[in-house]
Amino acid sequence: MKPQSTLRIASYNIQKCVGLDFRRQPQRIMQVIDSMKADIVVLQEADKRLPPRPAALPHFMLDEAGWQIVDLGGAGSLGWHGNAVIWRGDAIRVRQKGHHDLPGLEPRGMVQVEFDTQIGPLRVIGMHLGLLPASRRQQITHIRRFDKKLNDMPTVWAGDFNEWSRQPVLDHLAPDMRFLPPVPSFPAAQPLGALDRIALGGGLEAVLHGVHDARPAHIASDHLPIWADLRRVTQDANPLWHHPHRRIKT
Repeated sequence: MKPQSTLRIASYNIQKCVGLDFRRQPQRIMQVIDSMKADIVVLQEADKRLPPRPAALPHFMLDEAGWQIVDLGGAGSLGWHGNAVIWRGDAIRVRQKGHHDLPGLEPRGMVQVEFDTQIGPLRVIGMHLGLLPASRRQQITHIRRFDKKLNDMPTVWAGDFNEWSRQPVLDHLAPDMRFLPPVPSFPAAQPLGALDRIALGGGLEAVLHGVHDARPAHIASDHLPIWADLRRVTQDANPLWHHPHRRIKT
């Protein structure tokens, strides 16, 4: 049950809707997304790889389920460089949106969306970082510099950070962001690596956070989705960063 006066954000690498059984089944991904009861979901690998990069998760499925899709400019795509943002609920409105290329050997990108929400203005930055450690360091540094140039607003980063280390490697590169404690999300069948992460800027705290492992999440993608219930706090308050994570069971 989601606490009152909070906003649930989730991040999910849907692997182009191809499950661990090598079957492309968008309806399984929709089942997982709907069962999380999230308000905003940041997706990775939401588009097919080759140009024109059509959406792997069909628009009509999201429409029928009541999800709104942030239009990030890719004709026929769900997002940008596979990163997409969807939301659901009468209390949420999009203010601004954009996308940005990231440095590194692989083609990578980030998306940013500013919302009006039930907990106030919120900037969401979604990303899927590179496989090489040097690229990830470049990309986090680049995103931090980009973020600092934007108008001051409570901000959440969410995505597949591709970082296996349990040490705060990327955290140290963005000291103004607080990364929620890692929860294993990869591989979905037997999670070992906390590759998927959520980080919060000032003015936000996580009341609860965790990994969603209810079926069919164990097979729908190679990643499990992660989530956090957010609320606003005063800038000088001490955020509750040490809540134990909770797994959703259904």
